[in-house]
Amino acid sequence: MPTLGIAREFLREFGTLERSVQDRVYETFAKFEQATFAGIHLESIHNVRDSRLRSIRIDQFWRGIVLAPESGDSYTLLRVLPHDEAYRWARRQTASVNRATGAIELRDAVAIEDALPAPAPVGPERLFGAVGDGDLRRLGIDDQVLAFAHSLTSVDQLEAARAMLPEPQYDVLVGLAAGLSPEEVWAEVAGTGVQPGEFDPEDVTAALARSGKQVVLVSGPDELMEVFSYPFALWRVYLHPAQVRAAYGHFSGPARVTGGPGTGKTVAVLHRANYLAERSTVDRSVLVTTFTRTLIGSLEDQLRMLVEDEDVLRRIDVRHVDQVANQVVAAERGRRLAILPEPDQHTLWGEVIASTGVEFGETFLAQEWREVVLAQDITDLPGYLAATRAGRGRPLGPRQRERVWQAIAAFTAELRRRDRWTHETVREAAARLLAARADKPYRHIVVDEGQDLDPWMWRMLRAAVPHADNDLFLAADTHQRIYRNRVSLKQVGIAIAGRSERLTLNYRTTAEILGWSFGLLRGQRIDDMNEDLDTLAGCRSEVHGEPPSLHPAPTRQGELSELVTDVRGWLDGGVAPGQIGIAARSGALVDNAVAALRAGGLPAVNLARTRPSEEEIAVGTMHRMKGLEFRNVAVIGLTSNLVPPPSAITPAEDDPVTHELDLQQERCLLFVACTRAREELRVSWHGTPSPLLPH
Repeated sequence: MPTLGIAREFLREFGTLERSVQDRVYETFAKFEQATFAGIHLESIHNVRDSRLRSIRIDQFWRGIVLAPESGDSYTLLRVLPHDEAYRWARRQTASVNRATGAIELRDAVAIEDALPAPAPVGPERLFGAVGDGDLRRLGIDDQVLAFAHSLTSVDQLEAARAMLPEPQYDVLVGLAAGLSPEEVWAEVAGTGVQPGEFDPEDVTAALARSGKQVVLVSGPDELMEVFSYPFALWRVYLHPAQVRAAYGHFSGPARVTGGPGTGKTVAVLHRANYLAERSTVDRSVLVTTFTRTLIGSLEDQLRMLVEDEDVLRRIDVRHVDQVANQVVAAERGRRLAILPEPDQHTLWGEVIASTGVEFGETFLAQEWREVVLAQDITDLPGYLAATRAGRGRPLGPRQRERVWQAIAAFTAELRRRDRWTHETVREAAARLLAARADKPYRHIVVDEGQDLDPWMWRMLRAAVPHADNDLFLAADTHQRIYRNRVSLKQVGIAIAGRSERLTLNYRTTAEILGWSFGLLRGQRIDDMNEDLDTLAGCRSEVHGEPPSLHPAPTRQGELSELVTDVRGWLDGGVAPGQIGIAARSGALVDNAVAALRAGGLPAVNLARTRPSEEEIAVGTMHRMKGLEFRNVAVIGLTSNLVPPPSAITPAEDDPVTHELDLQQERCLLFVACTRAREELRVSWHGTPSPLLPH
């Protein structure tokens, strides 16, 4: 029986096609069992380099490009493009099998030939002059790429050719150019303990069966419909070769992967958890955790999509970091913990100020407690007097510090008297309890969105797993930090030196949306969680589309009315409701937007109250958009007195450093909201626009 493979890279493209074209693609390929791939509907392409590349008619305008074997009945859909573009693309491509990995490879053969400079002289001037052809071939370098490699004299030439070369072969060449030995390069590319194979470079059919990370195989219309019904979900758990080193590497201690939005950090997290769980034998020995509660359900869903073995799934514990802390402390106390709500904490600080007569405000004291005392694990006045206050702009002399400590001590004493906790004190207690335990609850911990964890969360996680190989794995991007938490991993006992990987290729957002969003952070100095500065340099997207559209309006009602009109236009254009997200800075504006959309007959739900279905438009605060993505996104209410909200910004006269950090946090939050969009970003405001918008 014939089988159809669908290139996972095409799944992203499929999701961008108009609904009518998607329907025709499905109708065309749903009948492949009925001789579609016996050659009746496949057409040869004139002047093609690889005769196995055929075309199939989708409609009068669209054509599919299919890789058809010379023998056998396994076919792969590679692209769907407009007629002329499809034929131009196919005439440039060749398919082959990597001799070392056995995986299918596709390359732009014309581009490689056009870029081929005159061969470099034999000798040290050649970039790979010290590497023998035997080693290159053993690592999977084929004849065409070998000839190209022989012509190179600089790393810059190699890096300029990245888009043309098959990714595994490019990775091999980059490793060799960096001075690694052939054995070290292979360990980086394929993983420790895996040996290069000797695969038939012409046996495409066998390669397809081995290429589960590149090709989704279906055996009938039902499976085909399932794949096409959630292409983006499948694509999210597809691991691109550039992420293999992070997800499947063997590390002698904590390791980190960084990268801008949409570069696949969460995908690496999912595969890392699966990789560790497959090598474990103990249930719930691998913790997958994060700070944002809304992400936990998403991580669970994606792990179930990725991990098919129920035994492996049982070894993974997906749990919010505060759930872990509460469980540890509640078990030791023998009862549930009573958390003091945030408004009541604010009231308690006011009572402390009144009783002690200190001359500091509630916000300042709360921040000093969290960002200095708790962050540095300070337990007494001498420790506080000696503490550094990096990031705190208001200077304090010794007498002032004594007064501040008096207030903090009174606040914590009152918490104990009332038998009440804050999330911070629970994390602190959990870290101390776990540090004292010889038996740790987990063997491995994998953290997503690590930039949002506070120091005591990191201390607790460090104490929850033994110091060993592959103990901690974290993914983070400090440009997307949306809470006040700042941390030095070194100071909390997590050493990542030499075990960090950076991802730069954005798989989600168009280059136009990404470039505009970068403007929100231009000129900002953002730390990297390891006592250095982070950068977005090199982060890029190879997918292009329309630039973000900007929509000023005279009034809030006018802005919402235009929003309803444009969202209706998206729906009429074939965008599914579940692929539309609306983001606002405040919960009140979220409610306004939901009401306006529903009044216009459009299905919309508030993310704070309901998990939306595929038939509902998701409307939420910018914070709740964290970790989500949509085909089209509207960011609304970017008005000067709303973004940033005055309540979120420390007055400059109170603390100029904290004032600037608060503004930076608001910029990062807006950056996160805008980069949730894959294809179309709509930005609107009423009245005077926010000063955070790019000028």
